[in-house]
Amino acid sequence: MAKAVTGAGAQTGELRRVIGRKVLALFVVGDILGAGIYALVGKVAGEVGGAIWVPFVTAFVLAALTASSYAELAGKYPQAAGAALYVNKAFGLPFVTFIVAFAVMMSGITSASAAARAFGGDYLAEFVSLPALVGALLFLALVTVVNFAGISESVKVNVVLTVIEAFGLLVIIAIGAWALATGEGEPGRALQFREGGVLLGVLGGTALAFYSLLGFEDSVNLAEEARDPARDYPRALFGGLGIAVAIYVAVAFTATMLVDTDTLSSSSGPLLEVVHVAGLSFPPKLFALIALLAVGNTALINMIMASRLVYGMARERIVPAVFGIVHPTRATPWVAILFTVALAVILVSTGDIGGLADTTVLLLLCVFATVNVCVLVLRRDRVAHRHYRAPTWMPVLGAVACVLLALPITGRDAAVYLRAALLVAIGVALWLVNRVIVSRSAGGGTPGPGAG
Repeated sequence: MAKAVTGAGAQTGELRRVIGRKVLALFVVGDILGAGIYALVGKVAGEVGGAIWVPFVTAFVLAALTASSYAELAGKYPQAAGAALYVNKAFGLPFVTFIVAFAVMMSGITSASAAARAFGGDYLAEFVSLPALVGALLFLALVTVVNFAGISESVKVNVVLTVIEAFGLLVIIAIGAWALATGEGEPGRALQFREGGVLLGVLGGTALAFYSLLGFEDSVNLAEEARDPARDYPRALFGGLGIAVAIYVAVAFTATMLVDTDTLSSSSGPLLEVVHVAGLSFPPKLFALIALLAVGNTALINMIMASRLVYGMARERIVPAVFGIVHPTRATPWVAILFTVALAVILVSTGDIGGLADTTVLLLLCVFATVNVCVLVLRRDRVAHRHYRAPTWMPVLGAVACVLLALPITGRDAAVYLRAALLVAIGVALWLVNRVIVSRSAGGGTPGPGAG
């Protein structure tokens, strides 16, 4: 969250450029690490078999294609707005810009819902025995209380959370190294694919593994506060992605080497299964706590983001103004918070971890495909300063890859498409309702800001 600045920066409305390349890279890694790897390794194994690392590497390659578009656009337009800004500049169509922004917001809610489902599973069971749905709903209630009370985030908090999340994954990697050194486990499983079609299995696994790499796109919102975004941002983005996937591949190899595929795929806490069978002893309860923190942080950040996006759209009169109401004492957007958590409760009650994660991926794949097109359209818009320019083949392949991964050929369940369509339909309904309200207000002689 940007801090207020004093002096000239405050007068012109500019953010202070204080973030260097190392902190940017750490932010990218911290945004990527979290619920995805802690909760979905088993689900990926269910799709592809023992060769879990293959979908993660494939997902990294595809993510790097889209990351190249974000790197070019963030350097070209170093402003804290992300995909909505690029779509608006490329097409200038308010409705399309709104749908993209709303899809990003909904992806945050579905991601938080998947994390809540993971929170209420096997990791929580190390401490208390509760039905998974009850644990997930209680967690959402806790997130709502914290969100309502108000959150003050800083780079230091992000660093601490990144270190804790990374530490848990390094524990798994250390367990794997010890197992290799002592001859434990079955490394050969890492080359085994599930029967029924290698290509379809890899595609399905990649669609899920892609969820674990999401978060890199959020870092564009720091471009306005980077010291030299044109130079530092691309290096930090690709470096952060590379570090994250290296950790993921090592974790995936360890998991499949020590735990059989069926056990992994049926567990909501797959990395805890690794700790339980490890020859290198590590307290399962401590690891479960680390996992809960990583999963919980993912949900909290996404719910804060989603509620603030709804609030921001309400303040701009893009959605009904009621979502812009702020609590008189807590100074938090309580109506927007209630709206987003209500959607999360419905999603948690009707979906599982895999389905909710897949819905997140589907929504963002559509956004990513659009961003890849935007970078090509905006090549006609010249800017005075130097910036990174992606090789043309990267956004082209990125757009094609995003479209292909969004298609049913990945084996994605029809319920995922229905869920995503209903969520976008909510946005369309809010847009139409707001248009009616603004039109009536303008007709009465009191047009609101942003009307027309």
